[in-house]
Amino acid sequence: MQTKACFVKEYLAFFRTKKFLILACVFLGWSVFSPLMIRGLGILMDFLTPIYQEFGVDVAGMTEMLGSSSSLGVLSAVSDLTGACLIVFLLLINNNAGGEQRKRSIIIPLSSGLRSVGYIFPKFVIYPLSAFVLAVFGALASYGISALVFAHNDVTLGGVFLAGVLAGVCLMFYVCAHVTVGTATGRAGLSAAICIVASLLIPNIFAFASLEEMYNPFTLNLLAAKAIQLELFSSSGPADVFISVLIALLLMALFYFLAIFAQKAKKIDNSGNEKRI
Repeated sequence: MQTKACFVKEYLAFFRTKKFLILACVFLGWSVFSPLMIRGLGILMDFLTPIYQEFGVDVAGMTEMLGSSSSLGVLSAVSDLTGACLIVFLLLINNNAGGEQRKRSIIIPLSSGLRSVGYIFPKFVIYPLSAFVLAVFGALASYGISALVFAHNDVTLGGVFLAGVLAGVCLMFYVCAHVTVGTATGRAGLSAAICIVASLLIPNIFAFASLEEMYNPFTLNLLAAKAIQLELFSSSGPADVFISVLIALLLMALFYFLAIFAQKAKKIDNSGNEKRI
């Protein structure tokens, strides 16, 4: 009964406050805008080609690539899903990822019998699954737009769906990490900053070291890009991709148990800013 009530509380805090609607608009908007921006850049380059030719610069190859390949549009969209959209998602759920612990009006009433499982478990269901659904939906939306505006559709629906799944698992991983650190410390802003910096730097470090094929959740966005370019299974077998996803899911489960342990181990100060006598 208590867990059910906590699910209702998290559901209302996410959907009734229009946070999910805002995120859906952000994911859909970026999924549509990214391919259109690439296509618009191609049109602009085509318009400026005579000017470049006057200066002896040949941009015909770049113009043709920007105007004909739908994979560029989908690739740009998925990159934004695991980049800008992830940042918006993490910041928007700050209050639900431990931020409420700093507000006395809704502070965790452990003294009234609220169990740690009831408080933590709904957060590890609603927010990661929402991120996964939005990522898959965004990838498919970008595929539809790219197929319409580009002359040559060189991506497959299966490849885009796989890329959306990998991007979704990537988002789930960072959301779970954010919820764990945020609820454990009560400092959701710091938790979001750590996760955002990690999502921006760590994949690039692995890519620079040519270790993007390693079994780790930090390179799932790189694997998603390879799925779009139809290069995923030429460099990594299906078993390797499955193992990478499995490790990410196992780490999410570990995050959950760490969050439970942290809640049981720490003592919540319920005094707020009141002066103690």
